[in-house]
Amino acid sequence: MTAPSPTPDPAPTSGSGYLYRKVALYLRDHPDRPHKVGEITKAIEAPSTGAVAEAAKRMVAAGHATHHRDPHHRFQITQAGIDAAGALPPTTSGSRGGSRRSRGGKPAPITRPSGLLYYPRRLGSDWDINVLHKLRSQRMPVLLYGPPGTGKTAMLEAAFPDLLTVAGTGDTIVDDFLGSYAPLPGGGYDFVYGPLVQAMREGRPLLVDDATLIPPRVLAILYPVMDGRGKITVTTPNGAETVDAADGFYVCGGHNPGVHGAILTEALASRFTVQVEVTTDWDLAADLKVPKTVIAAAVDLNLDLAAGRIGWAPQLRELLGFVKVKDTLGMTAALSNLAGIAPDDARDAVTSALSRHTGKPVTALALGKR
Repeated sequence: MTAPSPTPDPAPTSGSGYLYRKVALYLRDHPDRPHKVGEITKAIEAPSTGAVAEAAKRMVAAGHATHHRDPHHRFQITQAGIDAAGALPPTTSGSRGGSRRSRGGKPAPITRPSGLLYYPRRLGSDWDINVLHKLRSQRMPVLLYGPPGTGKTAMLEAAFPDLLTVAGTGDTIVDDFLGSYAPLPGGGYDFVYGPLVQAMREGRPLLVDDATLIPPRVLAILYPVMDGRGKITVTTPNGAETVDAADGFYVCGGHNPGVHGAILTEALASRFTVQVEVTTDWDLAADLKVPKTVIAAAVDLNLDLAAGRIGWAPQLRELLGFVKVKDTLGMTAALSNLAGIAPDDARDAVTSALSRHTGKPVTALALGKR
């Protein structure tokens, strides 16, 4: 028998039902990670941590939350909890990893751990951040693919503030996932667990960035935790150790198809249940004050990139950098800098497109004579 779903109080002013509702709504609006009881208490201005803990435990008993202890008691809402709380009216508090609405009906920008803002985008019939939350709750691995600089990592950082990352290269080894020996200040060595083990134990998302640059034999370490088994074996000084994935653990990946050496194998592709193409949002670039002439040049260059005529074109990352340089050094320097950061084999095409659309001669930024 399960406990009833939380329902709104007709006149919520006090009592355990009101507190249960506030805890449920807070966890619903902050689904990305487990929250300490004290954190919830402070956020909802509850009378005591004990009362909040009891409300959270009732959610666990109903299957609407999971309970973690590390050694602090932490609670995180489940998809069943999100569904049950869906009929409740929205709270007035925002969420760093959520998708509160702005006046125009779009989700407000989300602050990433770096302090930079991420602007949610449509994905199917929902917003990308909400879709990622749903995929995590259902343990459906997602692969984001597209040119570098389109916002793949930014999207995941905005959705999951508790994200851990492995940066993939051709030199990535198994130890980069599982851990290795590290020197101690006083001499000797100790075994330090890697991000995969840490994410599994703490129930956190793991981003394998540039996953398709990593040798397939190394990536095979991920397969047991992506195909339902949910456990791995790590060899430590104490012998073989089995690590089980805690609730909330989630694997996501980034793939840049045009990068030399990036190969999406069938074995890896089959384990990413959802695969999403990420491209530059030109309307967003305009909203962020990128000049229309520069956007038009970037659009043309991206069409050439898609047709295989050039190997590089500016994406949102470069366009936002352009705005910063323009605001600091002026338009001419910003155009020259954008041309200068283009790879050698694409620089002529970039300078030509910028010159054509802006009506100004553009050359790569360089020092002149004294």
